[in-house]
Amino acid sequence: MRMRIWVDADACPNVIKDILFRAAERKRVSMTLVANQPVKTPPSPWIRSLQVPAGFDVADRRIVEQVQAGDLVITADIPLAAEVIKKGGHALNPRGELYTQDTIGQRLTMRNMMEELRSSGVQTGGPPTLNQRDRQAFANQLDRFLCKHASQPSR
Repeated sequence: MRMRIWVDADACPNVIKDILFRAAERKRVSMTLVANQPVKTPPSPWIRSLQVPAGFDVADRRIVEQVQAGDLVITADIPLAAEVIKKGGHALNPRGELYTQDTIGQRLTMRNMMEELRSSGVQTGGPPTLNQRDRQAFANQLDRFLCKHASQPSR
């Protein structure tokens, strides 16, 4: 079975989607953007969007239901990445960090600690704006991943 790409599209920056569109076409990899709002996609036999009902983590749950071992999920959502890895999938964030079995536990712990601080009223700020270096890191990591994993026959 050939790997698929799943995109947590509600929060995925457009510039990252553009990189993904080009990569899916170039590598002929099936990609699905999952969101609770309509997502514009270019006409392609490789790219589709899936709109799910609005609600907390509805898109994340749909991705976890659909993802199979070996698939790649694009997300900045640490709990989603952890679930994907648990199912044997791979998770890459829009800044180019490939989450692994070795790193996801630490990321989840840090995320939970920050969530706890925020809920107690501490202003932690958000992540910095996605910059050119982040976009390049993402494109490079995606390309390395696809060169390694996207060469099997189509499913």
